[in-house]
Amino acid sequence: MKKRLRAEDGFGLIELMMAMVLLNIGILAIVAAFNSGAVALRRASHVSTASALADAQMERYRALLYSQIGFDTSQISGLDNTYKCDSVLGASCPNTVTTCSSGTCADGTVPTLTCGTANECLPRRTVSSTTTPSSPDGYTYRIDSYILYKTQNGGRQLKQITVVVRDGNDATKTLARLTSTFDQTVNS
Repeated sequence: MKKRLRAEDGFGLIELMMAMVLLNIGILAIVAAFNSGAVALRRASHVSTASALADAQMERYRALLYSQIGFDTSQISGLDNTYKCDSVLGASCPNTVTTCSSGTCADGTVPTLTCGTANECLPRRTVSSTTTPSSPDGYTYRIDSYILYKTQNGGRQLKQITVVVRDGNDATKTLARLTSTFDQTVNS
């Protein structure tokens, strides 16, 4: 019986099982780290592309004269609650969205809507791999533009343009937001 207690038969098998379990835990931890890294890179890629799309949309507005900045009035009625409930429009939801081209300037004139291309006339548009211009990474993005009239202390009227780029598959995810103010005395 004493011989049996000192026998080490099968002990190597137990050591092997323990080593395999520890190795398995280590490999799973490395795979999880790679997976979370891939998710973070994908998210960063979407945010970077969305920022570039927002900047490109804002550059379209910057290329126009103050009196040319506005929306196509036929596009306002088809806006959904995601657009109408954005924080840029205020606290109440849904907000009423008025056309920028119906406002009057500080000098009493009504801005004329003469857009260079259709993209700056649209309050909401989608960019994907099938649109022109297409999405750089093939992912779908939703670009919402807001034009609000603001009045300075001196009485001059300003147009505040905010471009919001959202995830094209989930409009509740805002990826980029860019705001710029246009002064009619500077950009006429």
